[in-house]
Amino acid sequence: MSQLKTTILYFLLASVLPLSSFLSTAAAGADQNTITLSARSRAEVADRGGRFTVIYKTLTWEPSQTAVIICDMWDRHWCKGATERVAEMAPVMNEVIAKARDRGALIIHAPSGTIGHYQDHPARKRAAGAPKAANLPADIGRWCTVKTNQEKRFEYPIDQSDGGCDCEPKCKTASPWRKQIETIEISDKDAISDSGAEIWNLLESRRAKNVILMGVHTNMCVLGRPFGLRNMARFGRNVALMRDMTDTMYNSRMRPQVSHFTGTDLIVEHIEKFVCPTVTSTAFTGRPRFFFKGDKRPRVVFLSAESEYGSAESLPGFAHELQMKSGLHCDILQGSTDRTSRDRHNIPEMHDLAGADLAVVFVRRRALPPDQMKCLRDYLARGKPLIGLRTASHAFDARGDGPAGYAEWPEFDPEVLGGNYHGHYGSGPNTTVTAAPGAKEHPVLAGIHLPFTSNASLYKAGPLSGSAEELLLGAIPDQAPEPAAWTNTYWESRIFYTSLGHRDDFANPQFRRLLVNAVFWAMDKAVPK
Repeated sequence: MSQLKTTILYFLLASVLPLSSFLSTAAAGADQNTITLSARSRAEVADRGGRFTVIYKTLTWEPSQTAVIICDMWDRHWCKGATERVAEMAPVMNEVIAKARDRGALIIHAPSGTIGHYQDHPARKRAAGAPKAANLPADIGRWCTVKTNQEKRFEYPIDQSDGGCDCEPKCKTASPWRKQIETIEISDKDAISDSGAEIWNLLESRRAKNVILMGVHTNMCVLGRPFGLRNMARFGRNVALMRDMTDTMYNSRMRPQVSHFTGTDLIVEHIEKFVCPTVTSTAFTGRPRFFFKGDKRPRVVFLSAESEYGSAESLPGFAHELQMKSGLHCDILQGSTDRTSRDRHNIPEMHDLAGADLAVVFVRRRALPPDQMKCLRDYLARGKPLIGLRTASHAFDARGDGPAGYAEWPEFDPEVLGGNYHGHYGSGPNTTVTAAPGAKEHPVLAGIHLPFTSNASLYKAGPLSGSAEELLLGAIPDQAPEPAAWTNTYWESRIFYTSLGHRDDFANPQFRRLLVNAVFWAMDKAVPK
């Protein structure tokens, strides 16, 4: 069968497949004897001025040694907006809890200050009757504001000093809660407590060394309660926050004056850096992660998996800039940067592409598990836009080096990007970047001061293929110019690619402006002035 016929057949099949087909083996994981979680954390890069990289680690937990704590999912909050978001999140949370319970995990309901409502419930009696643990921490009954030395070096990401109500007019502070929201079922098999000591005793009696926290509010109770993230982490539990089953108390009119939902993302990043990893509900539901209906931010998913140009260090800073200045939601799916690891042929949580508005690819010579490659192909089959950076021209051409049965896409460059990568010149001479003839008025080049230089070696990319339109040229002494940036159309998908992307390029405001312009152009939105 010809390549064209194969591609057409794929698109016809993809168009009738349900979105649920995105499921990864881990998410759909059918091994009910374990709980498999894709845990995300962030590590500071030495000598890089406070830069952090995103790290994914697969956690495999025994259900009998795992507890899920639901923090303060009250029937009513003093803030109307908080009450509405709790109600919106509760049905999905109830599903997560039910599936965790079915797996054998202990479910602990912790609606603080309302425990008297449940005094005769079997779940309350279970918590109160747990035997005192021999290793009960002395201050487990107190709120925890203890910060690590590393955390003290960085400013807390949001100002919550006004209480965090985002409503207008601001709601009046009170204590209207009486119980947990009824949408969340409490089984006789569960436990009910808001006591740090009782919950610790429960965990010890069940030998539950693993804890998942969910509920509200991330920046206050989820972090600081006696049973919260900080205490669980500092007293030695394997603890994770379920980042899509939580919310913050943050007023978007307070520092740093970003949307309420970006405020939550900033707290999640803070937790991943300094407290514990985070996971998503997908591990239990097998569906895309939860987003609030009021969260209208375009969603950008970065695929990062290369070890040549420092994308693991560069992309988090650029993604943060997009969140703070452009109001986007950004996720980085970071693969291994270890050249010798067989696990480098894996990009975690590729199913996030199911809800993405834009994919950014900075990958070099990776084969992928078939279900992961299918996520990318399905994404493009839906006509979604894509940006390719530097090594994306040979992103999925692993030259047969991937594990048996893994999928490659060596034609990704000419088919999708519209390029013609065939090597690069040696490092040394700086590349001078100029506008291609007739391209100066293109929206992607708006506000960019040309020429500028790049330390990156010049890629050999011409002549371009398909409907590609040159935007930038790169030149080094004694060689003909090469295309350095262009647009393309892949079926219905808008495509932008640049062979730039060296770590030094990200320090150049002209390059960063180029990428911001490309992000908005690819999503068919007006380029910001």
